[in-house]
Amino acid sequence: MYIHESISDLRVRLSNGELNCKDVVHHYLKEIDEKQHLNAFVEVYAEEALQRAAQLDEKQSQPASWGRLYGVVIGIKDVLCYNGHHVGAASAILKGYKAIYNATAIQRLLDEDAIIIGNLNCDEFAMGSSNEHSVHGRVLNALDEERVPGGSSGGSAVAVQANLCMVSLGSDTGGSVRQPADFCGIVGLKPGYGRISRYGLLAYASSFDQIGIFARNVQDIAHTLGVIAGEDEFDSTCSADPVPDYTIELDQNKKFKIAYFPECLEHPSLDPEIKQSITEKINQLRSEGHTVDPVSFKYLDYVVPAYYVLTTAEASSNLSRYDGIKFGYRTAAPVENLQELYCKTRAEGFGKEVKKRIMLGTFVLSTGYYDAYYAKAQQVRKLIADNTQEVFSTYDLIIMPTVPTTAFRFGEKSKNAVDMFLGDLYTVFANLAGIAGISLPLFTHSNGMPFGLQVHADRLKEKELLQFSQQLLRKS
Repeated sequence: MYIHESISDLRVRLSNGELNCKDVVHHYLKEIDEKQHLNAFVEVYAEEALQRAAQLDEKQSQPASWGRLYGVVIGIKDVLCYNGHHVGAASAILKGYKAIYNATAIQRLLDEDAIIIGNLNCDEFAMGSSNEHSVHGRVLNALDEERVPGGSSGGSAVAVQANLCMVSLGSDTGGSVRQPADFCGIVGLKPGYGRISRYGLLAYASSFDQIGIFARNVQDIAHTLGVIAGEDEFDSTCSADPVPDYTIELDQNKKFKIAYFPECLEHPSLDPEIKQSITEKINQLRSEGHTVDPVSFKYLDYVVPAYYVLTTAEASSNLSRYDGIKFGYRTAAPVENLQELYCKTRAEGFGKEVKKRIMLGTFVLSTGYYDAYYAKAQQVRKLIADNTQEVFSTYDLIIMPTVPTTAFRFGEKSKNAVDMFLGDLYTVFANLAGIAGISLPLFTHSNGMPFGLQVHADRLKEKELLQFSQQLLRKS
């Protein structure tokens, strides 16, 4: 039986002949088969993964020829294009559609000898915080199958949590990597906007979306980020700044200047145990020599409204391409004109949550409401971004809870949209500001469920973020 410790450990075991890639893939296929009921995977590429493993095994005796992710078994969220494979965003509107090119992140994984074992379930078009909005059915949290795994990247989180792959990719528009990582007790990173190319990522809200990474440790996050980050001619929003080696100096013990927002810890939605644990962690960090100061952030109550106005507006534009004409699902019902074809196709193809957000986004962009909602939300976003930069002019990092509560039970918040949206209170901040964020599994609640600490660093400061994260996990 293979037990994954880290990518570095895997390379040692492959190089000394203790394992080969085919053995490792067989192990994960067995795990996936035994845990099918979790519903983490949309499709498993069993035969293809074994064939790729056999090809990689041909150069096992030549470590100098190995890519940086040689033999690493990875799952990908069902919003990333993998040439020749179905990509559906967990939606009926893309039934039967196969990608015709590789997303840049996927191509870079393949170039460095990774093995992609399958695509992973999620909320439809990445819209959701519980993985209850998928045409493939809900994903179960392996720690408590009556509780949600988080969303939208629930399948990606559970795949790592349940040892169905070593690393997985998700997408994070407002917390869709960090929140499920928190609920599942693993590490989840959202890099700063522009650190990873979005080319080949099915869009929800283009100015917010970012590919993120799930793993069981910081080292594996660092290895994977170093491979998929970097400039891309296919994405003009991708940063041209050089990509550092995130694995170097990962274990150093630098002292950081850290800010926290008292408003986050005093918010009425925050579980008292989570508040107590994070308060104790703040005191511990001070005792270890870090500078940790309270810094007022007066815009906390505006982050969720601004986020949902702006993201739904972008979604109403992005999802207009799914019309039943060029690709994907088309209604079989009789129609008399093009308008009727559009309406019936979208009515049948999109789920309830996606329809709700499209309609909300169309409303805030409509004549008479644009200035009152969309333009005002953009102004709020600018204030949040500017205030965040003021904080980073003095401090290296910002810490706060990841989510106000631990994983809730299925159906518990489905009928109260406001309650569900408030669950994103602490995560959407990073997407509005364009900064990097990570959720670290440091704590366990009295209900038995894990919860994390969320740490933020400025855009393109992921190296410092990972260094601090490694310190915290090493001492936990």
